[in-house]
Amino acid sequence: MKRIGVLTSGGDSPGMNAAIRAVVRSGIYQGLDVYGIYRGFKGLIEGSIQPLTLRSVGNIIHRGGTILFSARCEEFETEEGQHKAIAQLKKLGIHGLVVIGGDGSFRGAERLSQKGVATIGIPGTIDNDIAGTEYTIGFDTAVNTVIEALDKIRDSASSHDRIFVVEVMGRDTGKIALWAGLAGGAESIIVPEMPIQVEEVWARLERSRASGKNHSIILVTEGTNSAAEVVDELKQRNLDIRMTVLGHIQRGGVPTALDRVLASKMGAKAVECLRQGASGEMIAIQKNELIHLPFAKAREQAKPSVEPMLELAKMLSI
Repeated sequence: MKRIGVLTSGGDSPGMNAAIRAVVRSGIYQGLDVYGIYRGFKGLIEGSIQPLTLRSVGNIIHRGGTILFSARCEEFETEEGQHKAIAQLKKLGIHGLVVIGGDGSFRGAERLSQKGVATIGIPGTIDNDIAGTEYTIGFDTAVNTVIEALDKIRDSASSHDRIFVVEVMGRDTGKIALWAGLAGGAESIIVPEMPIQVEEVWARLERSRASGKNHSIILVTEGTNSAAEVVDELKQRNLDIRMTVLGHIQRGGVPTALDRVLASKMGAKAVECLRQGASGEMIAIQKNELIHLPFAKAREQAKPSVEPMLELAKMLSI
């Protein structure tokens, strides 16, 4: 193993740059040439590849997004596209590849591994929805971004005795909503894993009003009910209600210390795994320990239930 490449794919997340920095600097420290592949698998196919130096990754650990950019690539889904990607790696003598991204990115990395390219995945997504790891790079920062917004929204809600419905990202998982809702004191949290009816939300609002609480925050994951749908149903009950969709601000911003440290550890671990001959594996954190396991084995692991945290949030929001 003399040369390795690193790319970011899928949605950007805070901490990706810290992971890139760790891959480059740990690789160079151990005598490897490290190449940056720009715009994910699309850039790999097109040969958008440049050598990275120690200075190439200077002053980026605190920056959100990814200096290597990201792009979708339907061509890579085809056998022909994958062979083009492999040809680009062979042309430059790149023997190993670190892929930073989510589940879709890992499937692309696994295909390359099956075709003989040594690949290691680093989980980078704000949704924290990758099986096999307890945390993904960017999740902590996204949750803190939502909490900061909730704290400000609650100031307005309490000043006007209003109900706010806040929509957060998460796609098929409600972890951002759940963690931010519990930390931010949301009165109701609606997640895809355990969807509830608006009637139940209404019942909670009634109990709150009966106890003298005239403002509330309802947190909704985008993949469950849209905030607009919840607002429309609640407005039929003559409530003073407002809606806020946080959108892509959750993906950006300065990464937290937790995300920077996690990304740094995972980046260095990925390089170590490549040097030891591993391939088709992802870096993960389980029980506060950094491990690596095959992509296929990771997908087989059950994701933790959200029910305990959801029940705790219900109990504490009365």
